[in-house]
Amino acid sequence: MHLWLSLNVSTVEHMSEQKALQHIRQQIDEIDQQIQQLLNQRAEFAQKVAEVKIASGEQVDFYRPEREAMILRKVMERNTGPLPDAEVGRIFREIMSACLAAEKPLQVAYLGPEGSFTQAAALKHFGGSVQLQPVSTIANVFRAVETEYARYGVVPVENSSEGMVSHTLDRFISSPLKINGEVTLRIHHYLLGKTSQLNQIKTVYAHPQALAQCRQWLGDQLPHAELVALDSNSEAARRVAEMGDDVAAIAASTAADIYGLEVIASNIEDEAGNTTRFLVIGTQDVGPSGEDKTALLVSTQNKPGALQSLLKPLADSGISMSRIESRPSRKGMWEYVFFIDIDGHSQSPAVAEALAKLQNEASVFRVLGSYPKAVL
Repeated sequence: MHLWLSLNVSTVEHMSEQKALQHIRQQIDEIDQQIQQLLNQRAEFAQKVAEVKIASGEQVDFYRPEREAMILRKVMERNTGPLPDAEVGRIFREIMSACLAAEKPLQVAYLGPEGSFTQAAALKHFGGSVQLQPVSTIANVFRAVETEYARYGVVPVENSSEGMVSHTLDRFISSPLKINGEVTLRIHHYLLGKTSQLNQIKTVYAHPQALAQCRQWLGDQLPHAELVALDSNSEAARRVAEMGDDVAAIAASTAADIYGLEVIASNIEDEAGNTTRFLVIGTQDVGPSGEDKTALLVSTQNKPGALQSLLKPLADSGISMSRIESRPSRKGMWEYVFFIDIDGHSQSPAVAEALAKLQNEASVFRVLGSYPKAVL
């Protein structure tokens, strides 16, 4: 008797649980249907935006970095959970990417081949609905945008442990392109090859920055290995896939799947917080988003106190300078240009006034671009 009652109660409780789950799942299905309807409505309005722009008969930019940045910030500000702000932001990034593709697909060049960190940065910034075009060098990313092979390009510019990427800075000296955005990406390096035996590795291929970021690990674990620098980590993985078992590449974990390689060692970067900043390059002028940076290329006359005089208008106006880097001008021996990042947009009155004064002090002055600070 007691056994029958126990079994009967258990069955009733089980049925109640099943009904509760069925009710919850039915609600989820209804919400999914509403989301899908709203997504299609959003895409339809995006197409109407494109029709209005095309009807104007002028050259139009379907992608507006400042508007996307403002939307993402609002999305994250009004988020109440339980999903984290960044996760909600990434979801809306993909929604905007898909809707933009419904207006006009974007072609974006990046430092390839497939599986590079720059590809990951491009996907993080533009979402998965863009048409990505891998090219072999940083110079070729610039060239792809300059020749309109791609509308935008993504290039690495700075690493938290190894500093600036000189190849990127040098291209701005001669290129007419502008900076339209920035992306930050947490970098984990993996040693990839055809063997799982670390002691078999005689040569390691990677981008110079990756070799530098893993310098201590390589010295400890592979002190006798030859280190060979290539134009990108994904190119290193591609090349290793075509070679023997005694070579390895430093690359992203995704490159292992793409090129059929084994992960020999994981997270071999020396700095735990290793992060790289990437720039989005294009031809458009980006409007203010509310939280912006402005990048400058300047040069001074070769006289005592010239650099101090050049920077004085920024200090007097209370404008924060977040970075200054010098590079050879390539126009004369011991002549340099300076790359300066400041907070604020060049169209804001305070920044515009300071830049006008700075221009009067400079022998070379160019605004490389005002653009939204990285949101995600």
